[in-house]
Amino acid sequence: MLNNLPILSMIAFSPLLGILVLCFLRSDKGNLIKTVAILTTLIPLVLAAWLYVDYNYHGDPLQYKEQLNWITVPLNHEAIDKLTQYYFKFKYSLAVDGVSLPLVFLTALISTMAAMASVHIKKRWKTYFILFLLLEIGMFGVFMSQDLFLFFLFFELTLVPMFFLIGIWGYIKREEAANRFLIYNGLGSAIMLIAFLILVTTAGFSQSPSTTEAIVYYSGDIQTIAHNLLKDPMALVNQPDTPFYLGSSMKWTLFIMLLVAFGIKLPIFPFHTWMLKVHTEAPPSVVMIHSGILLKMGAYGLIRFGILFFPTEAKQWAWMLALLGVINIVYGAILAIVQKDFKLVLAYSSISHMGVVLLGLAAFQVTGLQGAVFQLVSHGLISALMFLLVGSIFERTETTMLDSLGGLAKSVPFMSGILLISGMASLGLPGLSGFISEFLAFLGLFQSHPVYAIVGTLGIILAAVYVLRGVLSITYGPLKDHLAAYEMRDARLMEAIPMIVLVAFILLLGVFPSVLSQVMHQTLGSFDQVIQSVAGKIGG
Repeated sequence: MLNNLPILSMIAFSPLLGILVLCFLRSDKGNLIKTVAILTTLIPLVLAAWLYVDYNYHGDPLQYKEQLNWITVPLNHEAIDKLTQYYFKFKYSLAVDGVSLPLVFLTALISTMAAMASVHIKKRWKTYFILFLLLEIGMFGVFMSQDLFLFFLFFELTLVPMFFLIGIWGYIKREEAANRFLIYNGLGSAIMLIAFLILVTTAGFSQSPSTTEAIVYYSGDIQTIAHNLLKDPMALVNQPDTPFYLGSSMKWTLFIMLLVAFGIKLPIFPFHTWMLKVHTEAPPSVVMIHSGILLKMGAYGLIRFGILFFPTEAKQWAWMLALLGVINIVYGAILAIVQKDFKLVLAYSSISHMGVVLLGLAAFQVTGLQGAVFQLVSHGLISALMFLLVGSIFERTETTMLDSLGGLAKSVPFMSGILLISGMASLGLPGLSGFISEFLAFLGLFQSHPVYAIVGTLGIILAAVYVLRGVLSITYGPLKDHLAAYEMRDARLMEAIPMIVLVAFILLLGVFPSVLSQVMHQTLGSFDQVIQSVAGKIGG
């Protein structure tokens, strides 16, 4: 049914409706502005849920395709070949498969939860929510795009509103955090753009024969590029319509460029320092988006462009991905243990959990890839819930320092219970989503790199230490004397609803993981066929 509707465009651009309405509202109508923004985020959430239910698990992995000719630029064909007409051709091309669909739904869900958590924003509500909805459009576009140029535009669209959301509504050092965010991510985007341009002008070619002359298009179509990259390069160079091709050295260069570009976003050690500033200085509702969704764009790019475009290179460097994953896990966990600020505990925890994603990718087979994608969704839910709680705690106590907190279980028992559940999910307790993702990632890696897997499990043990330390420091014991002066109300309705919803999804994935695995199984199976067919040529 949905195949007859432009459902993906409806999801991606529905936040524009809210932006349009907000533009005509007075800036001092805070409650009305917040209501409009929250209701607007419900539109793509409902559509994304409908899309998820309608997805055909047994059909073509790539579904709901929308494609329109967008930009066509003729090249100076006389300078190349008078018998051939050359064009740059970029399309407005959207589609989802079993990897991108869960991330689209995750984006819609966390965006709604973060919009509810934004009730704590104290100033310039109109500007805040316009930027918030603009950010949501960019995130949807990243996970739906099937053209490199379109992907890059949506990717860049997320940087601008995020920069202002951090720099205007953050804490004391918000400008420094915003600038560091922009510099690091801008550098990653520049590297990614150069890699994309090389891919478009080499592997992006396709030929459309004509009665009078040959027509060659150089496009950013992801499927075309992936198809051409898997061909024999020496067969390509002998074809008259392919004056350029990617040799082995250039493929290695592009793979490393993409690894660095998306590694900054993930982030991979040592490109992580900018993220620490963002997690500590940005408002919690914005960090819910950043930790829950934006970090996942880095892993998604590694899967979609790094591994699937260059499976041979990725296979040969699987040990490096595993090593980087272990470093992320252990380094993040050790530093999380010694932090005094609970926001920094969660920031280093995110670094550690993104290491699990790298281990799943390094496994280089279906089980590991399932674990990696599962970890993206699971960590998105858990980290969003954690920072939702951080915002609620800070709003009541004006601190997130562990030494200044304590005894909140008696004053705010509901929030303390939710904090305990989220902590148990973060350390991978069976029955919760964190266990499934870590189990699949490590199971896949044990089959190919058992030593790295054994060392990586140390991170699970350390996770129990820093999570329990943080939760108990906040909730256990008598209420600190200086907190007695604060009004300790338990979660309000607008706080309790997103807490309950996020916990429900964490429990759902932990008890019934096939809700997610069914959707991504066929897509990852097709990925595995490509990976193994190419990687099998080099052995291992």
